[in-house]
Amino acid sequence: MNKKGYIKAFAVAIIGIAAAFTEASAQTYKDTSIPVRDRAALVLKELTLDEKIAMMMDDSPAVERLGIKRYNWWNEALHGIGRAGYATVFPQAIGMAATFDDSLLYEIFNCISDEARAKFNTLGDQDVTRYKGLTFWTPNVNIFRDPRWGRGQETYGEDPYLSSMLGKAAVEGLQGPEDARHIKTIACAKHYAVHSGPEWNRHSFDARDIDPRDLWETYLPAFKTLVDANVGQVMCAYNRVEGEPCCSNKRLLHDILRNKWGYDKIVVSDCWAIRDFYRPNAHATHPSAVEASADAVISGTDLECGSAYQSLREAYDKGFISEEAIDQSLLRLLEARLSLGELFDDKDCEWNSLGEKDICSRAHRELALNAARKSMTLLKNNGILPLSPDARITVMGPNANDTVMQWGNYNGFPTHTTSILSGIREIAPDVLYLKGCDHVKNNNTVSTFGMLSSGAQKGISATYWNNTTKEGNPVATELINFPINKNTGGATVFAPGVNLEDFSATFSTTFTPEESGEYIINMTASRGLKGLKVNGERVAKSYGSNPTNDYAYAIQAEKGKTYDIEIDWVNDRPGIAVLKFDIGRSVEYDTDCSGSDIVIFAGGISAALEGEEMPVTVEGFRGGDRTSIELPKIQRELIRQLKDQGKKIVFINCSGSAMGLLPEDELCDAVLQVWYPGEAGGQAVAETLFGINNPAGRLPVTFYKDDSQLPDFEDYDMAGRTYRYMTDKPLYAFGHGLSYTTFDYSSPSATPSDNGNTVKLNVNVRNSGDRDGDEVVQVYIKNPADRELNKTLRAFRRIHLKKGEDRDVTFELGPEAFAFFNPESGEMQALPGVYRIEVGSASDKTKSIMVNYQ
Repeated sequence: MNKKGYIKAFAVAIIGIAAAFTEASAQTYKDTSIPVRDRAALVLKELTLDEKIAMMMDDSPAVERLGIKRYNWWNEALHGIGRAGYATVFPQAIGMAATFDDSLLYEIFNCISDEARAKFNTLGDQDVTRYKGLTFWTPNVNIFRDPRWGRGQETYGEDPYLSSMLGKAAVEGLQGPEDARHIKTIACAKHYAVHSGPEWNRHSFDARDIDPRDLWETYLPAFKTLVDANVGQVMCAYNRVEGEPCCSNKRLLHDILRNKWGYDKIVVSDCWAIRDFYRPNAHATHPSAVEASADAVISGTDLECGSAYQSLREAYDKGFISEEAIDQSLLRLLEARLSLGELFDDKDCEWNSLGEKDICSRAHRELALNAARKSMTLLKNNGILPLSPDARITVMGPNANDTVMQWGNYNGFPTHTTSILSGIREIAPDVLYLKGCDHVKNNNTVSTFGMLSSGAQKGISATYWNNTTKEGNPVATELINFPINKNTGGATVFAPGVNLEDFSATFSTTFTPEESGEYIINMTASRGLKGLKVNGERVAKSYGSNPTNDYAYAIQAEKGKTYDIEIDWVNDRPGIAVLKFDIGRSVEYDTDCSGSDIVIFAGGISAALEGEEMPVTVEGFRGGDRTSIELPKIQRELIRQLKDQGKKIVFINCSGSAMGLLPEDELCDAVLQVWYPGEAGGQAVAETLFGINNPAGRLPVTFYKDDSQLPDFEDYDMAGRTYRYMTDKPLYAFGHGLSYTTFDYSSPSATPSDNGNTVKLNVNVRNSGDRDGDEVVQVYIKNPADRELNKTLRAFRRIHLKKGEDRDVTFELGPEAFAFFNPESGEMQALPGVYRIEVGSASDKTKSIMVNYQ
């Protein structure tokens, strides 16, 4: 063999050895018998720096040479699988909190994770876009410190202990048994930390001068509990804390989360939060995306929802970050994906058998109904409830026949929703119905879509481009035969083939009125409404915004005349895009219910008014938050008119937050708080009104009397807030909720353990009424020497008692129940001393005993 032949043979051998080594390596990191962290380290070694960086953003591309699949980390499951087609819709989180039932929460989220796996298995590799993965950004365990916060509906209320226990149950239900080979889905504790509004300035807000006691006793406990429960992700918040953005906050991320608590799993940014680091109108704490992305990763934010991490390569080249720091973050992401069995599509995953039959199943729908029943919270009853189906009843109010209201926000789409009206008519078919008013106005836009046409066909013509300038050929066209109600956060994109972001559209139709008069064009446009034209002329806004429409225009139209309408619209920034369009005549609602003795008024607000960073600017609301907690004026006036007419009024309040209902408490015979009760909410409300369901929901938030009892919204000091610190008497106390039966409590007894570390608390509870029912036994602890904290919840249990039945209820109160912030040590500690233990049915209805805790 000549020299050239030897060289060729040597090269072939080297290639063969390399190929064999690569194959062996691949077989090694795909070997499911190897510990997950070791497998993740092996995968990490195979990746280039650019591949690593690309995998640290929410839309993680495939690495085909290694067999790694594309994955999108962004998914929602707040109270059911969100934004991904049909799913069981449970009561909104705040409604689930009202159940005071952590075992129910576990059951709910176990069902949600079943549906998640079923959807994931059904889709396979066909769809790996947003809202299709197994990593969920829930639960929200921020403390609902102020009822004006629009996102408070997503939380479990104002109490750290209740939020901790319910959040822990949600995590365990989502992630599955600890001894399973693969994690079922991955939960996320958000938004870390000291975050609860306002919405309108969250990208620039700095929570400063946080009292250490408030930090450790109020804002951090739920996060600590979820970390101890092995939650797979923690999401850092938009705001700053003491001058530093949460997603680069060294104290929150390094000192507390990583070092003090030992958290070694994923930290994910809230969406586009890293961009706020360098935006001039946001935090502007960093000069550019390069420095911002490097600082975020070094500080411990492993995964970005957004695109600022595209700058990490430049940050590396400029020496702002090392590859070792990138590896540390990516290792956590790889470990998570391997633990799901998703990175290489593990065939032995025990969750692979879940499929279509597990989505919206009968058992899940029954659980949604049971949860709604348990969330019903009766605030007042002068004896009018339960109602008789034979009574002369009119059902009225803006929420009576609104099924979408029942879904709350961050919702999925149920196969069927029972409205409050339809639920009532199932029991009392002859009730009358008058809407009476909208949430904040007393006139109604009567749609006129029968008068809209596009050419020879009825409807609205839509044309789409996958750019924001309408350049080139359209990617899709469609004829919309119903009102425009488009939402990229929903089950589908605007039309097949259209981007989720960075697209534009033209909507056009011809309007031919059947009667002359004024017609109103109502629109919601959460992105770029570039113009509205009528007969080629741009029209100006002529009416103020209403709750569900960002823009309103009026035109004077003649019968039989044609009016060409064109909407020019662009989705030019990240986030969920919404566009709604309606046109019709404005008419006043009928409020004549003279033929009835009782009015069931289903009022309150909706998630079209309160929620995350919303384009709502009507009186009492701002940007998703509320500027007033009072019931909207138009509803208050109508209720007073009904009272003046001699009607008995049962007020059903739908809201995700506490309402100022002092006048309604005085005017109405009963007040039932139903939250946003989910797909079966209408049936649960009706069953409660007519006594089929005995209510036992409890308030997870304080209902203040009115606005005057609220501190400054932007002040994060807890003084004067919630039942734990307020000195005024509220309208309805935390933990309050009535029943159709009565419960009697014995005096509690307490027995310290031999070493004094644990106290056994016992109380006898008896159902002394004439109906079976649930009772929520609540335990509060107070240090009599503490002049700031009134008391704080430390245990609860929901029990069922038949009429005449009694039961001894026992609680083991360990050191964590007696742990409070110690300013000397800077930690939560259980210190020896005399404590008052209170037990009862609400925070203001307790019996107490003094205990010497050692």
